[in-house]
Amino acid sequence: MSSLTLALRDSTTMLRRNLLHARRYPSLTLNLLLTPIMLLLLFVYIFGDVMSAGLGGADRSAYIAYVVPGILLMTVGGTVVGTAVSVSNDMTEGIIDRFRTMAIHRGSVLIGHVVGSVLQCVMSVILVGAVAVAIGFRSTDASALEWLAALGLLVLFATALTWIAVGMGLISPNAEAASNNAMPMILLPLLSSAFVPVDAMPGWFQPIAEYQPFTPVIETLRGLLLGSEIGHNGWLAVLWCLGLAVLGYFWSAAKFNRDPK
Repeated sequence: MSSLTLALRDSTTMLRRNLLHARRYPSLTLNLLLTPIMLLLLFVYIFGDVMSAGLGGADRSAYIAYVVPGILLMTVGGTVVGTAVSVSNDMTEGIIDRFRTMAIHRGSVLIGHVVGSVLQCVMSVILVGAVAVAIGFRSTDASALEWLAALGLLVLFATALTWIAVGMGLISPNAEAASNNAMPMILLPLLSSAFVPVDAMPGWFQPIAEYQPFTPVIETLRGLLLGSEIGHNGWLAVLWCLGLAVLGYFWSAAKFNRDPK
């Protein structure tokens, strides 16, 4: 059996292990899902009319279309927090040390976490998207190709954030610290164009909101799904995704491969 076949087999085993953990202990995933769903309902039904008027819309339907891409990105950010916690638990409970003594592909442990997290992100986005459709979100102008591009961007962004979350989990001494270290994944969307346009923010804060990772991805999703102008946000989104993925991968691999003290 070739080394590639062994790596694929062991990675599949680790993926199945992580998915079984998520199924047997769904409370963390559900708790992380509640935040974007509650924010979606809050901003649509409590602030929707006011926000829609600020965007020039006649009713809250304009704001539903505006806010949903940001909520989807917040869903991805919230889901990968669970990955950081899961990786930290594996480290502190000694299971990683046991895996290191076994005849398995060394990288399969991390690959299982990453692929499992990306699959959970996709399922979470579908669930939150279904809630958005139920309360009135529509994307009638998007073609099938644009929908595929939007899904591909979400998967790419989820992969990038997952590798960063894995690194955070590896450096955290316990699950609580891992959750705290990964909190920017949830907070950064609040400081982006997810809920209000960048132009409406204070002048000194606009560059921070415009060039952080979430804003270009959100604006690209809006362009793909709603037909708004994408401009330079498309290549910025791809660059952020690739940069974060490469950084997270090498950071996680270096930390994981370091011999335990």
